[in-house]
Amino acid sequence: MSASEHAVVWDRPELLALRPAGAVSYDAPEPVLHPGGSRFRWRGSEVALAVPGAHNALNAAGALTACELAGVDPARAVAAIASFGGVRRRLERLGRTGAGVPVYDDYAHHPTEVAAAIAAARTLAPGRLVAVLQPHLYSRTQALARELGAALARADVAAVLAVYPARERAEDFPGVDGRMVASAAADAAGGRTVAWLPRHDDARGFLQATLRPGDLCLVMGAGDIDALGRALVA
Repeated sequence: MSASEHAVVWDRPELLALRPAGAVSYDAPEPVLHPGGSRFRWRGSEVALAVPGAHNALNAAGALTACELAGVDPARAVAAIASFGGVRRRLERLGRTGAGVPVYDDYAHHPTEVAAAIAAARTLAPGRLVAVLQPHLYSRTQALARELGAALARADVAAVLAVYPARERAEDFPGVDGRMVASAAADAAGGRTVAWLPRHDDARGFLQATLRPGDLCLVMGAGDIDALGRALVA
């Protein structure tokens, strides 16, 4: 690594142990989370962020650190990031259902992301959080069904769609489907509702019958589940 190059690494022992010489660490310790976003301290500055979730605060701290290393004035970077409104398919608000329930879409498709998206949605203070996951890839579902289910079970009501195959074929993974995730979620849900809904039409009907004022609906996955979310608000 040359003198002009830097690695920006999250301040965690297991990551710092892997960092190259000259790496700079960052963190967003104890962010204040609220429905409008978050606040946290970074290098002596108060940062206000307009997107929800502790994970976004952490991402912002990493971005600010990279900006500083690139020569950007820290005060200008802090001011600029306050207007950041998020990106498509990352806790993106799609609209409201006819009953007034807000619907959000997130690209989360592995356990860490699913847990982070649900935690971020919680900061919006819904009466109930209704989360729907479309597992992505048969291989990932086979390897991580238990972890995906445990993460999804953090919602008040959960539903699982069929696997989005992308580049894989179902016949190469006999016995692997979304029911594995639904079963794991049911095991971890403590009696809360978990539904296995293979088709989008099944999920749409379930959600239309289940969602009520005060709820928040979060659809998650790296496939075409955003089409389900958009259908709910059409």
